[in-house]
Amino acid sequence: MQRRVCLAGLLGLALPAQAAAPELADLRLQGQGQLRYFGLLIYAARLWVREPVDAQNWASQTLALELEYARSLSGKEIAKRSLVEMRRQAEISSAKASQWLAEMEAAFPDVQAGDRISGLQEPGSAVRFFVNGRPQRRIADAEFGRLFFGIWLAPQSSEPALRQLLLGGANAG
Repeated sequence: MQRRVCLAGLLGLALPAQAAAPELADLRLQGQGQLRYFGLLIYAARLWVREPVDAQNWASQTLALELEYARSLSGKEIAKRSLVEMRRQAEISSAKASQWLAEMEAAFPDVQAGDRISGLQEPGSAVRFFVNGRPQRRIADAEFGRLFFGIWLAPQSSEPALRQLLLGGANAG
């Protein structure tokens, strides 16, 4: 825990003792970091887990990724960017990409600074999305879930430093 407190302090993030949002109630914070684009803070990311996860087992574990946005963004743009990032990990057919994009557009509203979107992984089954703690949408597709959370946790992540912070440093290898 000492290491995460140091990393949180360096990033200027608070490290809550337990989750406040209902979807995170039985989970504990494993790691957190920030996504910046050209120096601008886009969101703070937090990985919540039941049991510690690492680079090898994250896809088979119950976990939640919470994104707290620092600025206004279009839900449609969030969905489009998510699909681009999912395609870094695997080839996705046009039909499946269209289906997933429509599902994400329904799951992700336009956000303002301070809004939170959380995804709760139901391993091998589905992803449940919450917006500011309220249920938004459930996508019952295990492959979608693996690729969606892989945006942040897979080795192909476009943000390896953030991945390392979320997985807890040495466990991200």
